[in-house]
Amino acid sequence: MSVRPTRVVRGVLALCCTLSLLTARRDLGAQSTKSAVLRRTLDSLSAAHRGVVGYSITNLESGEHLEQRGNETFSTASLIKVPILVTLFDLAEKKQLTLDDPIVLTDIDKVGGAGQLQYLRTPLTLRLWDVAYLMSTLSDNTATNLLLDRIKIRRVWQKMEALGLAHTKVHSGSMTRIASVAPDSSAKYGLGVTTPNEMAQLFTLLAQGKAVSPFADSTMLGMLANNQDDSKLARFTYGTQLAHKSGDVDASRTDCGVFSLPARVVACVLTKENTDTRYWVDAEGNAVIGRIGEAIVKAWK
Repeated sequence: MSVRPTRVVRGVLALCCTLSLLTARRDLGAQSTKSAVLRRTLDSLSAAHRGVVGYSITNLESGEHLEQRGNETFSTASLIKVPILVTLFDLAEKKQLTLDDPIVLTDIDKVGGAGQLQYLRTPLTLRLWDVAYLMSTLSDNTATNLLLDRIKIRRVWQKMEALGLAHTKVHSGSMTRIASVAPDSSAKYGLGVTTPNEMAQLFTLLAQGKAVSPFADSTMLGMLANNQDDSKLARFTYGTQLAHKSGDVDASRTDCGVFSLPARVVACVLTKENTDTRYWVDAEGNAVIGRIGEAIVKAWK
């Protein structure tokens, strides 16, 4: 025998539904207000910068998204090392190599710029894991080239295209533009090219376990959480967990990563045509990315 709810029960149910709706509307309103305030802050920071700023920011919990020049191409600088890392782990997932495979460093492999391998005695046998870690945390240029020699540049293109990131390309090894596979694009963008939205999408896939596999993606984010560059997104966010990769080259500064606030927020900021081209911690490109990171944390922490 069915029992019909009493008027009191129906009233309580209606009240609960109304309260839930009001709470949802309040939360959406609060989110909208936070996004609007953050947008104004980011626009102000970008307008004041002596250069061009592009960004793509997404709160993976609420779905809020902010972007500026999101589909415009920018030089990646060392940020392109994340697609290289993803391709390496993809090949390992497919059993085409293992991260324990040995790789031998010789003097001819050494290049300048970032990293420590250039200063070590050779021949030196490392594992692919070791080389990937040095590339991800110290942005080691020699390590990057060792990986590209093993996995090949075109495989990075193929992996990014398979993920729907058609504009994200690595052109050559670090500091070896003479061997570029795309000389015209390399002359314009340097080591690599991407858009704020595409690089943000790559980090979103990593955060969701969809770039390679849940285990591989969490392992890569663990590496990137040990990135030693705190001059950009991590500049004013001390104590906030951030898995990220940054880059520096002449008139461009870049940084992209996943903040844990505890809601995960993907933030990618790329600059170009910077007036201040100095390679020092207080360069304007570093500072504007740092202030954007600070604003993101304040908005959603």
